[in-house]
Amino acid sequence: MTLAKVFGKVLKQRREFLNLSQEELAFEAGLHRTYISLLERGVKSPTLNVLFRLAEALDIPASQFIQEIEVQLKTLELYEDSED
Repeated sequence: MTLAKVFGKVLKQRREFLNLSQEELAFEAGLHRTYISLLERGVKSPTLNVLFRLAEALDIPASQFIQEIEVQLKTLELYEDSED
């Protein structure tokens, strides 16, 4: 799984945890709903500016948001290594 896909997975999990629609998140972050969809599907990667805007809209420090992505990546790496 690519970094963009892991980012998208964490983004979607956090958005759903807060019971926000893509449209609501987009509004709060000052982005377009279709861009949120592209991010969640791992089609696009966010800029640093967008990452901070999303973190603020998701009511989470950017550092914690990045940490959640790192945890997912490490978990994925461990899982993939165990399959070999």
